[in-house]
Amino acid sequence: MVQSTKDAIVEAAILLFNEHGFNGTSIRDIAKKANVNVSNIAYYFENKRGLLEHCFTEYFEAYLHQIESGFNFTEEGALGRIKKITEKILQFQCENIHLTRLVLREISIDSQMIREIMSTYCVKERYFFKKAFEEGIRTKEFQSFSINYMIIQFKSLLAMPFLNTYYLAEVLQVFTNEAYFIKKYVKEVNVWLENVVCNHEHQKLALVST
Repeated sequence: MVQSTKDAIVEAAILLFNEHGFNGTSIRDIAKKANVNVSNIAYYFENKRGLLEHCFTEYFEAYLHQIESGFNFTEEGALGRIKKITEKILQFQCENIHLTRLVLREISIDSQMIREIMSTYCVKERYFFKKAFEEGIRTKEFQSFSINYMIIQFKSLLAMPFLNTYYLAEVLQVFTNEAYFIKKYVKEVNVWLENVVCNHEHQKLALVST
């Protein structure tokens, strides 16, 4: 399949932004990597900032779709819903490793663009996480905890492998691009959910009542 000029520009930008940083990458660098004319970048994105904004939008639209898809899974209670969200997010991030790493790194830097991202996409993300955890607490499936602090822990587990891919590869000899990783890591996050989030007393009572 022939790659479109726009897609080639985006792919080149993601790779170069990851390798050299946003500020360390020029429009000419991107054009050269994508094998296109500089004017093509201006035509599609106006400038380098517009290109980065496109990367953010592309990422978060798809990311939130995965969360919403997992959130709509209601067959196995609150835990099943959170597990499905976890699986969907990690699968998406593994399939888009370079874009994920770029977005997670850039979103940690304060700027007007990032504040706009926070006020739209990240607020929607928090809504789904908060509703899922609240449901589990309400039904006593989960322990009573500070939802904001639980979201911090949950997001840390989901983001760390993609923010620190070199650490995983060089120090831990774990490779996020290998087929085994997603299956193994989803399983490990589920163990954390079961042991840390779940209300074990409620589970024991449920077993006794049956």
